Amino acid sequence: MREKLVAGNWKMNGGLAQNKALLETVIAGIADVRGMGCAVCVPYPYLFQAQSSLQDTAIAWGAQNLSQHDKGAFTGEVSSAMLLDFGCKYVLVGHSERRAIYGEDDATVALKFEAAQKAGLTPILCVGETLQERESGVTEAVVARQLDAVTGKFGVDALSKAVVAYEPVWAIGTGKTASPEQAQAVHAFIRGKIASQSKNVADGLVIQYGGSVKGSNAAELFGMPDIDGGLIGGASLDAREFLAICHAAKR
Repeated sequence: MREKLVAGNWKMNGGLAQNKALLETVIAGIADVRGMGCAVCVPYPYLFQAQSSLQDTAIAWGAQNLSQHDKGAFTGEVSSAMLLDFGCKYVLVGHSERRAIYGEDDATVALKFEAAQKAGLTPILCVGETLQERESGVTEAVVARQLDAVTGKFGVDALSKAVVAYEPVWAIGTGKTASPEQAQAVHAFIRGKIASQSKNVADGLVIQYGGSVKGSNAAELFGMPDIDGGLIGGASLDAREFLAICHAAKR
């Protein structure tokens, strides 16, 4: 049985004092949660703080992006080796905001996925459609294209050491949430597509849902057979909300 994973994506938020209070509350509240994984993906400047606070807890930590390059004249970029220096386990790859705001295409996302895996990091590969794409009936085609950019280049087995996060762009930070049935339909499509290449990989693949998940809707979403936890944005900045979501994911 797949263990659910709840990962917080703080985005460009936080401060040393604010982070300390948030992490302390989450650490205290997560102690009685069993049968699920928990992680936070924090801005680069706070990786050391996350490492220091979480290294002796059950909570993993990671980054929100990485360079596809190992090193060199890439001012402002951060490499996989740098993330390893701060004990990261996870790194987000291809988040919709990176794709939309910073122009990361499928090929670039695939290279970042490769860089993460080569370093021993677990990439959380983000896929999902815009509102226009959903209304045009091309959700599955878009998600398939984003997955194929990775599996076509590195093989389906690459997903055995990765997490996939389905994040409908129209439901991120908007307050809108895909219904559990809508989310399940896309999750089932993803698992079925992977199963057509490798049933073993598909059966073990953790597929998170990301899109305005809250304590009030997490249990219903996570109750769907192919939804294996969540990639949590705004609610991960509220310790009580984040803990409620984590409790919803426990077996």
